Amino acid sequence: MKGYWVGQVTVDDPAAYEAYRCANAAAFDKYGARFLVRGGLAEVVEGESRPRIVVIEFPSLQAARDCWNSPEYQAARDLRLPVSAADIVIVEGWSG
Repeated sequence: MKGYWVGQVTVDDPAAYEAYRCANAAAFDKYGARFLVRGGLAEVVEGESRPRIVVIEFPSLQAARDCWNSPEYQAARDLRLPVSAADIVIVEGWSG
């Protein structure tokens, strides 16, 4: 079963956030991540949301967890924390 990161992000400093985007590539490559949604237009039709939506697919739920916990991603995350606020969940895909 695939795993996904679903994130809602508010970026306070776009220039500094770019350093995070560059740094997270190593972890995402290592764990087979594929962006399905990375920013772009979003329309809130119910409830609330942050301005930036991200959905990242991983080959498995374990790969999604391993990526989050990896030293590579945690180093990138340290760059993101001072310049943004985020709500991120790791979810299991549905086989339908």
